[in-house]
Amino acid sequence: MSSADPSFDAIELALFASRMESVCAEMGLQLRLAAFSPNIRDRLDYSCAVFDAGGGLCAQAAHIPVHLGSMAYAMAGIVAGLDWNDGDMIILNDPYLGGTHLPDVTVVAPLFVDGRCAGFVANRAHHADIGGSSPGSMPIARSLHDEGLLIPPGHIVRGGRVDRARLEELTSATLNPRDAAGDFAAQIGANRRGLERLSALVRTMGIERYLAALDALNAYGERLAWSALAELPPGRHGFEDRLDDDGQGHADIPIRVVIERRDDHVHVDFTGSAPQVNGNVNCPLSVTAAGVLYAFRCLMPAQTPACAGSFRPIRLHVPAGTLLNARRPAAVAAGNVETSSRVVDAVLGALARAWPERIPAASQGTMNNLAMGHAGTPSWGYYETLGGGMGAGRDGGGLSAVQTHMTNTRNTPIEVLESRYPLRLRRYAIRRGSGGAGARSGGDGLIREYEFLAPARFTLLTERRHHAPWGLTGGESGRPGVNRLNGETLPPKVECEVQAGDVLTIETPGGGGWGIPQDQAATDSREPDSALR
Repeated sequence: MSSADPSFDAIELALFASRMESVCAEMGLQLRLAAFSPNIRDRLDYSCAVFDAGGGLCAQAAHIPVHLGSMAYAMAGIVAGLDWNDGDMIILNDPYLGGTHLPDVTVVAPLFVDGRCAGFVANRAHHADIGGSSPGSMPIARSLHDEGLLIPPGHIVRGGRVDRARLEELTSATLNPRDAAGDFAAQIGANRRGLERLSALVRTMGIERYLAALDALNAYGERLAWSALAELPPGRHGFEDRLDDDGQGHADIPIRVVIERRDDHVHVDFTGSAPQVNGNVNCPLSVTAAGVLYAFRCLMPAQTPACAGSFRPIRLHVPAGTLLNARRPAAVAAGNVETSSRVVDAVLGALARAWPERIPAASQGTMNNLAMGHAGTPSWGYYETLGGGMGAGRDGGGLSAVQTHMTNTRNTPIEVLESRYPLRLRRYAIRRGSGGAGARSGGDGLIREYEFLAPARFTLLTERRHHAPWGLTGGESGRPGVNRLNGETLPPKVECEVQAGDVLTIETPGGGGWGIPQDQAATDSREPDSALR
């Protein structure tokens, strides 16, 4: 492990880390306040981060784990593949070039100080419409080309001036160009704010002192991370979990992982996971990495900085052409949201074999994605994810009706939803009794019921409808989720046309329980149902 720069004491380093994080937090606030769409303004589906000149992560705000982990993993490739000039900003959403899925659009800006590139600021925001084949741009597709507008890395700002022709090209592909233009402007504005704040910090410190502080921060993060990961018991710890389906007829899709602590790192191997499939539950490698990095970050001390050094002790092996390292042009819209959640479950399941007292039971394991809208006149498109039950742990029961693991968004307020779209929320409640029983009970899911007030089309991309969130050490599984249209059960992944008066009901999964329920005469602890033997 690296040693820290002796010229920085603990207080100086902590203050530096906090100042870097505050740059990201202020970028996020600027983005939220300037955005037009509820998806960004109300649901907070965005993330901001700072990187060094080589694309290494320096700091991030407490935003969306799947955004941040994938950016941290892929930014070095983005930085190396482009020419950067002062005053420029690059826009992209290509999942195979550092993105996640097409609705997540990233804007990156370099910081130059005295003619020298000192680093980058970046933000990623989910656009509820990016020109996909169905409203909400989350179709049940078989190819990336069906999922919406593909934006390869290219300029949106040159020399400080917005490329209006490029902006018009992007917004014209959406159902609501006005909202799209407002959201892109908000992303550009957030980066400008980040550049201002980061530039002030670098100039106050001096660029050499700033770069030395980054080195010291990375060394500190690496030591903290390894101090936690080195406690992993020796041996190979394996686990298997399964996706319900891919929406194209392929069911019970396995994700297998084996985790092994080695001399100076933890090796995470996904050999044996399913080949890439026809549906859109495939992942680009950056999304798989995000799930792994998130799971291990949860094991590190709370003060571990969000920097590249903190993730150096973690190494991945994911065979190409598989579900978790798909080849272009595999569809990936649900891989970012659903498969990433199952990656977390699989990694935590493997760690539970080694650390049963430290790992919680499975949380809901899905984001319950709902995209809907109408492509006619008037046109509209909307997207949201729904909370569910959190898995219980040794020290407490799971929370109810919350976003878990790879997502960190809010729900859209009912008042916003009903004032912006032809929808009525008929019910919004906790799904009582859906959490798994245990010495510590899993959290309950929620129930959200929509009445359509005009013809529309919706897409559901959901998981844990067949394979329930597992319990640990004798705890029971949470109840699977269920989707219904006018009382009739729907598949986990489906697209439907609806008319005024139709009612869609989504009941989200509960979290798994932890420990043997007190009223059971159990004598042996149970492992997760899917544990590899």
